[in-house]
Amino acid sequence: MIVPEAAEVGTAETVFVATNRVFEDGQFQTARQEALSFTRFTVEIPPNRETGAVQPARGGRRGPDLQTEFVASSGDHLNGRAAFRAALREEARSKGVQEAMIFIHGFASTIGTGLYRTAQIRYDFQIPGVAVHYAWPSAGSPLGYAYDRDSSLFARDGLEQLIDDILAAGLNVVLTAHSLGSTVVMEVLRQLRIGGRANVLARINGVILFSPDVDVDVFRSQADRIGELPQPFVIFTSQRDQALRLSARITGQPERVGNLAIPDALGDYEITIIDVSAFRGGVRDTFNHFSGASSPAVVQILNDAAGVNNSFEQSNDQRPGILPGTILTIQNATQILLSPISAN
Repeated sequence: MIVPEAAEVGTAETVFVATNRVFEDGQFQTARQEALSFTRFTVEIPPNRETGAVQPARGGRRGPDLQTEFVASSGDHLNGRAAFRAALREEARSKGVQEAMIFIHGFASTIGTGLYRTAQIRYDFQIPGVAVHYAWPSAGSPLGYAYDRDSSLFARDGLEQLIDDILAAGLNVVLTAHSLGSTVVMEVLRQLRIGGRANVLARINGVILFSPDVDVDVFRSQADRIGELPQPFVIFTSQRDQALRLSARITGQPERVGNLAIPDALGDYEITIIDVSAFRGGVRDTFNHFSGASSPAVVQILNDAAGVNNSFEQSNDQRPGILPGTILTIQNATQILLSPISAN
């Protein structure tokens, strides 16, 4: 929803959207298109909400509640890749940053939910870079899993092009993905390596995967082909994740990467696994499928992203004093079992 008067109520977050969804009849559709289109939104973070919460505004006679619900106060289509790059440069200069955070949504996502979640992650985790949302063509429905799995493969080239455009604008990249969006990220990292594009991989300053809906064997084959993974490479997992339990059941496997109980299978790789099983998901996350970003307690622990990254580089005897959890090292991988600061 575009509500200009929300600018007087909320806290503004500029979010760029790159999408290969068809735009028709004044809105983005679920249908796919080859070319990317670009839009710039000003999202208003409502003042009265729980940390981690994303409540999209709904239509109706009463109108949106600007105190508690997410809306955009403006939205502008950008005419092509050159205009997108120029707008990125302008935004980066205004913020004094040289990096963009790309958020890649997961299963059953609409343009609005992905857009608002991008703004929430940038705001709640105090990420200094320019916020960019890659909106691949999801059916936006719990019944559209097969369509979304196909779309996640269709979306690979679009994400690679988006990365190219951001690098051409003079910015480096951090990739952040949720659920099925993690498949898109891993596939693009793989094709960058196969394509001999080490120069692009070198400008990816980190990867964060929330609740990745990826088969464990597939992840291993992808990581083996990628070789040296961008660092830091962080995976949020939870055994409370009911959505991943269902996904595992559908695929006939006991677990997905995002709900591994014992991460020995990933011990060969230089990754950090943050297990948030001790926490429930926040508002509108009844399946605990996004606890790493929706739980107020987890956000409280991790909102100083620089401090967390620095903690990964410390020796094991120093880490527990920085992150309230148990640290386990499994070959090259490190697992952090986060513990609540108080009862959750």
